[in-house]
Amino acid sequence: MLALPIASAGLGFSTALTLIVGCWLLMTYTALLMLELHQYAPRDATLNTLAKLWLGKRGQYVANFSVIFLFYALCAAYIAGGGAQLQDRINTGFNVSIAPQLASVLLAVLIAGVVTLGTSKVDKFNRVLFSIKIVVLASLFYMLTPYVHGQHLLEMPVEQGLILSAIPVVFTSFGFHGSIPSIVKYVGLDIKTLRKVMIAGATLPLGIYIFWQILSQGIMSQNDLLNSQGLSGFVQSMASIAHNPNVATAVKLFADLALATSFLGVSLGLFDFFADTFKKADTKADRIKTALITFIPPLGFAIFYPQGFIMALGYAAIALVILAVFLPVAMVYKQRKSTQNTGYKVRSGNIGLAIAALCGLTIISAQGLQMAGLIPAIG
Repeated sequence: MLALPIASAGLGFSTALTLIVGCWLLMTYTALLMLELHQYAPRDATLNTLAKLWLGKRGQYVANFSVIFLFYALCAAYIAGGGAQLQDRINTGFNVSIAPQLASVLLAVLIAGVVTLGTSKVDKFNRVLFSIKIVVLASLFYMLTPYVHGQHLLEMPVEQGLILSAIPVVFTSFGFHGSIPSIVKYVGLDIKTLRKVMIAGATLPLGIYIFWQILSQGIMSQNDLLNSQGLSGFVQSMASIAHNPNVATAVKLFADLALATSFLGVSLGLFDFFADTFKKADTKADRIKTALITFIPPLGFAIFYPQGFIMALGYAAIALVILAVFLPVAMVYKQRKSTQNTGYKVRSGNIGLAIAALCGLTIISAQGLQMAGLIPAIG
């Protein structure tokens, strides 16, 4: 949510809206493809199980590697972005000056400490933070809506290459596919109900994202958004718009809570994945070892790239394309060839599968072009 306005800076509201809706359609379609697969698998099947079932050992290895790559990239993004925010809070609150790298280390140690305490502690802590975040978000909408200007929403893209640059980050905003096996296990193999859950679950954030884009792109011009200088700059720009200390406090608090809740959820998932993979016991010593495996690699990225919040999300998009587009398309194609397809089947046939695969190639190509310096970098 924090990355969307930064990624879409310079696009204009209508172009950004088109990208967001397009990514929502793609990810909703591939989520439904996952449901088509789950009806032919055990109720507790994970992505690892599904990949092995239809794509063999190689598919299983690709799925596992993509999971690790995705979670590491997301953790790196949260450490880099959160480190920049923590640096600003310490520098202004305590009237001292620390490097962003030190702030990233402090943040990683703090989150690692919470995660190491156990899932129940993380759950309780995250529930409190999430509840506060919802209240702050509602207050923020209420306070910022009067500062939305229609002329800002009518601005056109500043530079055409920015459209391609924004695609990977916008795509990552709808990356809920890792939760689908857990939802299937919880709800059961009731495809009709699950289909409603997938569509509603993807549509709810779509509505929130659109309203958030109206606020963020409506209170600042495209050039102001482009000049915000990353996540901390964007937060500071929004906080200064209303010249109201309450707005400034709400914006900064929301940004902190948004990063903290997301970081806790992603890092806990990666922590549990490694604990299961390396068969670590639930002892203090083993949990510390697992925490080191979980947090040191993404912390290394944040130390070398302290402004790498958007960059890391772009890398995450590559892994997410594999997990949420290429693997579902490949598995459904194999499944349709090997079974009678007497159950639920997503409409559009092989044409839909081909279009989804092309969209995935476009997203990876956009990230590759940006990494090669052939199109403008964002954030």
